[in-house]
Order: sequence, then C-alpha cells, then structure tokens
Amino acid sequence: MTGHVVLPGQTISSDILPIPSNPSVPLKLGPGLRHTPPSTITTTLAGLLCVDHKKNAIWVENHNGRYIPTPHDLVIATVHHSSTDYYHCSLTPYTPLAQLPHLAFENATKKTRPQLAACSLVYAKVVSASRHLDPEIACCNASTGKADGMGELKGGMVFDVSLGMARRLLLPPGRQKDDGGLVVLDELAEKLAFEVAVGRNGRLWVKASTVQETMAVGKAVQETDKRALDLEEQRKLVRKLVLQI
Repeated sequence: MTGHVVLPGQTISSDILPIPSNPSVPLKLGPGLRHTPPSTITTTLAGLLCVDHKKNAIWVENHNGRYIPTPHDLVIATVHHSSTDYYHCSLTPYTPLAQLPHLAFENATKKTRPQLAACSLVYAKVVSASRHLDPEIACCNASTGKADGMGELKGGMVFDVSLGMARRLLLPPGRQKDDGGLVVLDELAEKLAFEVAVGRNGRLWVKASTVQETMAVGKAVQETDKRALDLEEQRKLVRKLVLQI
C-alpha cells in the first residue's frame, strides 16, 4: 500500500499509479498531489507515496505536514461563528474557516435546523475545497440526505493526532491491524465502552462513561502515535492504562 519517498515537484510515473480491478473506477488523487491536464500528476508535499489499488487512490502521506482540506475527507470542525446562511467552522488553526450551510444536516429546515453555538463540535465531510475559495463542509450525504454518522458531537473530548494516525484510524476495522498496524482501539473496546469520531484533519473525538475512561482512550491513541508502538506494545499500553482507571 505504501511506496516511494517523494519530494515536492516530482512527476509521478504512470507505472506507479494504481491499477483498478474495475476500469470504470476513476483515479482518486488525495493530499499532496496535483493534476495538470491532460495527464501529468506532480507532488506538492514531501512524504511517502501511498497507493490503494482497491479504491484506485493515490496520495502523499506526510505525518508532520499541515492538513489541506480535500473533497470527501471526514473532519472534526469547531464552530467559530454563524452568519445568515452558514456556520463558519475551524478545521485547523492555519486554514481558512470552512462554510457549513445551516441546512446541510439530515432533515434540516429553517425551523428544525440545529442551533449551534460557538465552540460546538461537528463531524462533517468536505464538499469542496480549492486554493481560491473557502472550504465547504456538510453534515449529511449529498446523495441520500442522511447523516451517515455526521452531525453535532455532544460531550466528550478532542485529542490531537498526526495526519498519518488519522488516516490509519479511518481505515475499515478489518484493515486497521494489517494495513494500519493498529490494535489499540480494538484492545480498548474489549475493556471499555466508548464512542470515537476521527477527523482527517488530525482530530480524534472520544466519549466514554467517565472522564477518566475518555482520557485513557485518547492518551492510548496519542501514545501509540507519538511513540510509533507496534502491536504488542499497544496491547501492553492498553493493559497499563486500564489498570490506572
């Protein structure tokens, strides 16, 4: 799934691009890559070039880089203020405020839309983003109108993680161990009851029964990220933190 180390400005050779099982699936370019018509793809970040043949996707993994809003990314946003038609939300301290339409929620109308105060948290998906316009996010699926797990995040705590850890946490549960090298959440789930939401912008929201349990889950993920723990080290860390609750 991972490949070569790349530097900004490099041209990606066609033989590195993923080969989809279904030719009709379009190539998806993730963070760190730019398409120049007709067929030139260049890097905009330094990092590890990652390829997912199943999703026909390619991107640059940069653990220490700044998050760049990309369409379809799931993000955890903080409401900064509200205007006539939008909530203006912070994705990171250094990116422009994202616009969240008041009606971009499941079954929302002018009378039933959520009333979000400043500093409220929402789990949303990036709808559009470019260097010339502020990002736009939504808390519902554009095709179905359903929330699909998105919306206001009530209670809990938010923890910062690296962009690489966020991507690994967003892998399907069946692939987190093999492709992401993660068992920390699975191990915690055997001992504690909690909810999590992962933002591609390097934010992890955790809500458990108590503050101590919430802190334990967040700390376990942050320690795994910071210290690059392997599978057995993650299991040992979880056992240690659970005993301290």
